[in-house]
Amino acid sequence: MTETATTTQDPQRLRALERANQVRLARADLKRRIAAGKVPAASIIMDSPWEASSWSVGDLLMSQRRWGSTRCQKFLRSLDIAETKQIGTLTHRQRVALASRLDARARGDSGLCQPRGMELVGA
Repeated sequence: MTETATTTQDPQRLRALERANQVRLARADLKRRIAAGKVPAASIIMDSPWEASSWSVGDLLMSQRRWGSTRCQKFLRSLDIAETKQIGTLTHRQRVALASRLDARARGDSGLCQPRGMELVGA
């Protein structure tokens, strides 16, 4: 009886291992492209490709150049998003806020809005 249960679960276990390996390989390729600057992290957050849907937001951010755990924690704390939150489970509001803040950082902006009444008057 135990043999039958083990025998029928082997193909399922092998399929799960194959799927996990596919995800690992695709995610490694995605990490390399993000680190090289070929793919912006903001686009991954907005598009949520299959290989990144179960990826944590913290791991995605740390795959960028010059992003360590401290920068990642501070950045996500300002948005009230957990580091371990999976990309596929982000709400639309969280995706938009995260992607726009990342885009602002990439442009060199602080990504923070001016308080009301404090608009800059330029010449």
